[in-house]
Amino acid sequence: MPDTPSAARSREDLATPVARGPRETRKQRLLTPALLIAVLITSGLLMLSLTTGAYDVFSADGFWMFGITRVPRTIALVLAGASMAMCGLIMQLLTQNRFVEPTTTGTTEWAGLGLILVLWLFPGASMLARMGGAVTMAFIGTVIFFLFLQRVTLKSSLIVPIIGIMLGAVVSSFTTYIALMTDHLQTLGIWFAGSFTRVVEGRYELMFLVLGVTILVFITADQFTVAGLGKDMATNVGLNYTAVLFIGTAMVAVATGVTATVVGTLPFLGLVVPNIVSLFRGDDLRSNLPWVALLGIATVTVCDLIGRTIRAPFEIPVGLVLGLVGAVVFVGLLLRQRKKGGLPA
Repeated sequence: MPDTPSAARSREDLATPVARGPRETRKQRLLTPALLIAVLITSGLLMLSLTTGAYDVFSADGFWMFGITRVPRTIALVLAGASMAMCGLIMQLLTQNRFVEPTTTGTTEWAGLGLILVLWLFPGASMLARMGGAVTMAFIGTVIFFLFLQRVTLKSSLIVPIIGIMLGAVVSSFTTYIALMTDHLQTLGIWFAGSFTRVVEGRYELMFLVLGVTILVFITADQFTVAGLGKDMATNVGLNYTAVLFIGTAMVAVATGVTATVVGTLPFLGLVVPNIVSLFRGDDLRSNLPWVALLGIATVTVCDLIGRTIRAPFEIPVGLVLGLVGAVVFVGLLLRQRKKGGLPA
């Protein structure tokens, strides 16, 4: 029976929102005035970082110093802040736990073990060799953590980061023992502090590797969203869950290992940033990614500025400031979930 004109128009009306609505909605979610304001604020913080320091940029050697110290430092702030915040988000999706990130899974401690092993076995090793050791051990440690979660049933989501922290403590103790026996304890202390002081021309270029990780997160966001539904659900909709888990683990290992080699530890960054973004914007991964990147950059930059100015001309390591902020936010998240009557899965 042929369709009447009114029936045809009705089908067109029903089809129009399906064809155009999601695309327009996604574009509106990604490109909002609030996001543009956030970009401007973050850019302002980066400009402040470029102009903050103990020397005058307009002095005889000021511009030269500007190019070899402040510019590399600011670039490292951007790359480290964005990549480590996104790594936290990836790990939270893959474990379905809001309290998971490289610091609370032992990944950072495994990266430190890789650094010390390279320094012990290959004295005078290059930055590239140290990075290779850190990335390799970070990958191994993250795989061990994921394998443990797959084989053990936990009654509370809070147990997951506790197990990760305990595992990290064991690895850290072993690392400290090796550092003590090989006279690398001072190096380990500098690494644990986490500071951008040593980030200068010739030492920061490895950080561009994490730019690839950041771009890859944007490309694979939909796959990680599906993987975050759980292995059974992801497999049922045709996703290769094992491959996505491997890619996510590799991305976390690269970002953590490179950042640990160049900067040191940035504790709780991957915990604080994704949770704050989700608190105000919900759990839409695709639209949250720019916010996670920007807030990660802004958080690291603000903590670095605090460390550079509070006792100028001396500096407090950014890891200490970030650790204090992260610990406060972590406790706040726990208290907030307690008021709601439970912890997130």
